[in-house]
Amino acid sequence: MTNHVHLLVTPDETGSISRLMQHVGRQYVQYINKTYRRSGALWEGRHKSSLVDAENYLLSCYRYIELNPVTACMVDRPEEYPWSSYRSNALAETDTLISPHPLFESLAKDKLKRESVYQDLFRSHLTEKTRNDISASISASRILGSGRFKEQVEAVLGRKAGQIGRGRPANGG
Repeated sequence: MTNHVHLLVTPDETGSISRLMQHVGRQYVQYINKTYRRSGALWEGRHKSSLVDAENYLLSCYRYIELNPVTACMVDRPEEYPWSSYRSNALAETDTLISPHPLFESLAKDKLKRESVYQDLFRSHLTEKTRNDISASISASRILGSGRFKEQVEAVLGRKAGQIGRGRPANGG
């Protein structure tokens, strides 16, 4: 996109996404500053992230991301956008940056059939509610998932998950 990037990443270990974003930020900013003879910050604030309930939302996130340039009227079809993963996922174009998620691979055992099933997902639009849920989760760095998924995450964390309100706690602490 012209002003942001979407990455759908499954981390191997705790903190790896933050380290990845820190590394990309350092390398990319250095490259841009050197190439365009500029200095200073390039990013506007910290990256935003959302924990995704893969079972219920992963394929919707694929569609949200890969349809974003279409929604923004930058291209007519997702495969026309040069930085999209759509061509890798739907058209078997090799991209070493993309590792298929097991849920994506479970669409079909045969690669050609999987590509066809994936293409079929794009024959209908995401509902406005799904688009809004994904967008809101990203913007607020909230969990994207069912109530049960959120409860499971909170049980693992041993605390409430989600955005913390601004200001002092209501109990005066």
